[in-house]
Amino acid sequence: MKPDDPLLALLACPLDKGPLRLLPDGDALYNPRLHRRYPIVDGVPQLLPSSGEQLAEDAHERLLKQLGGGVT
Repeated sequence: MKPDDPLLALLACPLDKGPLRLLPDGDALYNPRLHRRYPIVDGVPQLLPSSGEQLAEDAHERLLKQLGGGVT
């Protein structure tokens, strides 16, 4: 998935229904509000609640720096 993919604007977190952010390496989507990372496998976002990985606060802070700032 690429940052300009129109599908990205339609995808939402399965838990809070809010927008997701594509991580810089393009292999996952991230919900900064809940600190959850959803993998992209073979180009398909895995958006089941059980597919999400809860990140620790330090990993969350690193990702926010990579993404260029605040929570969406």
